[in-house]
Amino acid sequence: MASVEENPTAAPPEPRLLEDVTPWIDSAVQQATVYQKTVEDTIDAAIEASRSRFSQIRSTSSAHLQQSIDSLQDVKSIYNQYEDLLFARLKDGINVAASHPLITGGVAIGVGSLTLKRPRRFLYYSTLRLFVSEESLLSKADTKVKELHQTISQWKAVSDKLERRASVAEEDLIRGRTKLRQAGKQIQEVVRSAYKIERQAVGLKDVIRELPGREASRFRSQVSSLASEAKKERNALTKEVRKISNYGISV
Repeated sequence: MASVEENPTAAPPEPRLLEDVTPWIDSAVQQATVYQKTVEDTIDAAIEASRSRFSQIRSTSSAHLQQSIDSLQDVKSIYNQYEDLLFARLKDGINVAASHPLITGGVAIGVGSLTLKRPRRFLYYSTLRLFVSEESLLSKADTKVKELHQTISQWKAVSDKLERRASVAEEDLIRGRTKLRQAGKQIQEVVRSAYKIERQAVGLKDVIRELPGREASRFRSQVSSLASEAKKERNALTKEVRKISNYGISV
């Protein structure tokens, strides 16, 4: 027969703070669980022994019945001892709860929330939904990042094309500026030539005056027409040179 060494009537010192109460309640719950497990194991062993003894009774005699009854009495005595100890612990817990209602209520609510099936299930599914929502957010973020990478790649390709076009245009502009500068210089040479032609026409008019009247009038009209045409072309070419200068190209 098992014996219980603890005194069920001895009450623990009254806790004054949450740090003292919480470990005591955890210890009481653990001890109650151990006591309940021990009692269940003892009852299961006694039932198994009783079944074996009842089988022996069928084949032997009624003397074994008394032994089974004695075993059940022993089990009952052990159960009563553990029951008294358990109720003593519960009584101490009730006293602590009465002296600290706020602290004990908070601890009881927390323990009940974790031990009851529905709160446990609610907490489980809430956590599961939280993880699922986080996975969904991570998946969406990953998709957005991939789309952003694709967009950046497309913009880089477009930017490379524009850079190549700008480079070609710049080269064309440089070549065009060079060509315009060269054309401007050529135009200036033509303008100078036209100016020389005008001066020559003026000198030729002086020579024509010495000729006879009929011949002089015929040559004078031709020279005046050539000088006027040379002046007209010189003015047109001078405008073109000004246009080139307006583009910032020095001629």
